[in-house]
Amino acid sequence: MMNKTLQAVLLTSMLPFVANAADGMSPWYVGGGVGINNYEPNCDQKTMKTCGDDDPYAWDVFAGYLFNDYFGVELGYRDLGRAEWVDYSDKLNDVGARGMNLGLVAFWPFANRWSLSAEAGALNYLISNNKNYGSEYYSDSGVAPYIGAGIGYNITDNLKLQAKYRRYENLDEDKWKTLEMESNYWGLELSYRFGSKSKPIVPVAVVVGDADNDGVNDDMDQCPDTPATHKVDSNGCTIYQDAEDKFEIEAKFATNSAIVQESSYSDIKDLAEYMSKHPNSEVVIAGHASNTGAADYNMALSERRAIAVADVLINEYGIAPARVSSKGYGITQPLIEGSSKEANQANRRIEAHVSGTEKVPVLK
Repeated sequence: MMNKTLQAVLLTSMLPFVANAADGMSPWYVGGGVGINNYEPNCDQKTMKTCGDDDPYAWDVFAGYLFNDYFGVELGYRDLGRAEWVDYSDKLNDVGARGMNLGLVAFWPFANRWSLSAEAGALNYLISNNKNYGSEYYSDSGVAPYIGAGIGYNITDNLKLQAKYRRYENLDEDKWKTLEMESNYWGLELSYRFGSKSKPIVPVAVVVGDADNDGVNDDMDQCPDTPATHKVDSNGCTIYQDAEDKFEIEAKFATNSAIVQESSYSDIKDLAEYMSKHPNSEVVIAGHASNTGAADYNMALSERRAIAVADVLINEYGIAPARVSSKGYGITQPLIEGSSKEANQANRRIEAHVSGTEKVPVLK
């Protein structure tokens, strides 16, 4: 039986390799196979009294990775079929094994599309015996080493058909020590390798220009004839940004209050109608305060007032909440510096910044 040390050696042996797939071909492939499996002991040996109706048909599915054109690793699942026999205690044994496998594969191409292969690995198996028509059932698991060989033919660059032989050792049932088995498998498998081989490129001398003078050569320019005043991206196409529309909202509040008076709903209604005409638009309600009193208090008051205007826009005029946000700026963004009557009147304001109505080009 393969122990944990052998499993570790199998895994660490893969680390030094680097993928070196053929040009354009992926190192990854998948496939499946079907075949016949013959367990040992079998009906030709003296441990059996008579044979039953075997179900020797085996199958597997797998995925592989090629480190280069000659060496790779495969991970898969295998079902080795079942065998029946009557032992000398006149009990029918119905035995089968299946499980995950991990192994290394090597390839030797020859002729045109032909190749030989060899493999070695381990099967983490579950072996079971439905004994005496299921009246007795027992199972055990373990790790069995296997080796194999094959011959394959590449039908296309992606499809390969292979004939395979594999030998499994130590398919044992150790719990009750009733089964000590090996097996021989013969089958066919079909695999598909991803990717496609690149066609050779013939170098041609080409004079590359920049007809629209946007800084991107014509062979890379996906948007010819862009205006000279526009900034362009790496593909030569105009860079656009969201236009922003700004609304001044004359919202009236009582002193130290964040309740919007109904007499100032007119500007909010105009904003709602504008956003209804532009269903992709979004708005940020910005609250600003005058430079009187404590800065922290003014910051909190400007934020509450911005939220109050946003609530009117949502609850009174039906603008979706996801399209409306608010923020208080306190005295941090004055229109006029100072705390004069004129400055306080100008700085104590509500602004609406609407975006998403249209895209405008970014100019140089």
